Amino acid sequence: MLCVLRPAALLRRTLVVVHRWLGVALSLVFLLWFLSGIVMMYWTFPEVGAADRLARAPVLDPARVNLPAWDAAARFLPDEPVHVLLTSFDGRPVYRVELPRGQAMVYADDGSEQRTVDAAMVDRAAAAWTGLAARDARKASVEDVDQWTVAGGLRSIRPLYKYSWQDGQQVYVDGRTAAVVQYTTTASRTWAYLGAIPHWLYFTPLRQHQPEWFATVVWSSAVGTVAALIGLVLVAWMYSPRKRYRYNGVPTGIPYRGWKRWHAIAGILFGVVTTTWTFSGMLSMGPFPLVNRAAGWITGASPGETGGPEVDLDEALLGNRVPLSAYAGRTPADALRAVAPFEAREVELTAFAGEPFYLATNAAGDTRLVPVAGAPRTALETAAIMRIVRDAAGPALAELRVIDSYDAYYRDRRRTQPLPVVYARLDDGVDSRYYIDPRTGRVIGRYDTRSWASRWLYQGLHSLDFPWLYARRPLWDIVVIVLMLGGTTVCLTSLVLAWRVLSRKVHALIRSPFEPPDDDLAPEERA
Repeated sequence: MLCVLRPAALLRRTLVVVHRWLGVALSLVFLLWFLSGIVMMYWTFPEVGAADRLARAPVLDPARVNLPAWDAAARFLPDEPVHVLLTSFDGRPVYRVELPRGQAMVYADDGSEQRTVDAAMVDRAAAAWTGLAARDARKASVEDVDQWTVAGGLRSIRPLYKYSWQDGQQVYVDGRTAAVVQYTTTASRTWAYLGAIPHWLYFTPLRQHQPEWFATVVWSSAVGTVAALIGLVLVAWMYSPRKRYRYNGVPTGIPYRGWKRWHAIAGILFGVVTTTWTFSGMLSMGPFPLVNRAAGWITGASPGETGGPEVDLDEALLGNRVPLSAYAGRTPADALRAVAPFEAREVELTAFAGEPFYLATNAAGDTRLVPVAGAPRTALETAAIMRIVRDAAGPALAELRVIDSYDAYYRDRRRTQPLPVVYARLDDGVDSRYYIDPRTGRVIGRYDTRSWASRWLYQGLHSLDFPWLYARRPLWDIVVIVLMLGGTTVCLTSLVLAWRVLSRKVHALIRSPFEPPDDDLAPEERA
């Protein structure tokens, strides 16, 4: 009998020691992750996105748009533009022209080409963003990565200029393009310090060293996942359904007292979500090829492969390429006049089924479609969209309908994504799903089984964005916050125990590393 028990007892004691010291190493990091995760439900790291640029862009004045788009692009012939957008730059209407071999900007008021950026232009960009005078700001050249430029492409933008006003607003402007690339306020910086920075370990001394930061996050998450799994194994192993232990004279199934008892109870209640959150957080850095291969095995699809014909719905919805001459029946200025009360900030030259359209967008992101001939409209006919999808997909089309609510793959907790949309599912070996916005005639969401790991193992486990839950806010908020607080309890009790280990047990563990302390064990009731 002893030969059977001794290896099991040794294994259990070894797991206790490993779990304890992993907790000593990572309990503080875990505690920061859970507390900052609650903040990140509502506030994230400051950034400047397309919606921010649109909201601060000036209203396009048709009286100032003197040059038609085809005249602006004519200087670049024989290259036919791939994309043309009428917007603003330095307070003037400008065409942003995308060519097969680069990009260019041509002012729509006088036809001159924008080539150089000077200091005065950079000052005006910063002032226009905040509505405050540039002379009232403290201007500094950003030579090294700072706390608000550690992410993404901001690390490599130079020259970069930072403008700071007394009210707390800070604007970073690209000295090459005069584009605002980062914007923070006192509030956004405060919430970032409480949320995104500790959650993503975006501490400047670490984050400015990309490889080291990546390795730290990945290995911390991986080791933390192992620690949480060991904790689950131990609490299941040592738990006694028959309540053979005693606590304050009462039978109990948990063989601990004091802080260890609270840690064990928290682990029983919240250990699983602690493990899945740590694991899914690790996947946010990938997902890793191994996980993708496992997802392919689960879903029956191989990443990077399809089992049916390739279908390009984006191209099908646009139709044949439309030359700029096709827009001659209505100039961009006329299109602006047609939607004058709409206060468009941008006008894009686009098409649907080969028919030229102007797509006007206002500060809120709402759109209007202006055909070359005819009255403006708010949306395209869904029947026309569905007809194009049927023709493009052919026999691969498995499902086609209009949906007016979010589902498992087209989702938005803040409910800003457009509804209704046309939903199309293809039987192409990877279960491709497309979501098409009738307001623009474009695919705005897609999913296939090659993204299974990212959708469910990362986003599903980490954000709990399951349709039955996130569609019922504030139920989602309540559930996530309760689970977050439970994980915080696991980490807080672990932190207390880690402090006790470091302050009272280090010398004893060095002498006998496989002898667990027994001062917190509840007495066992023996027959």
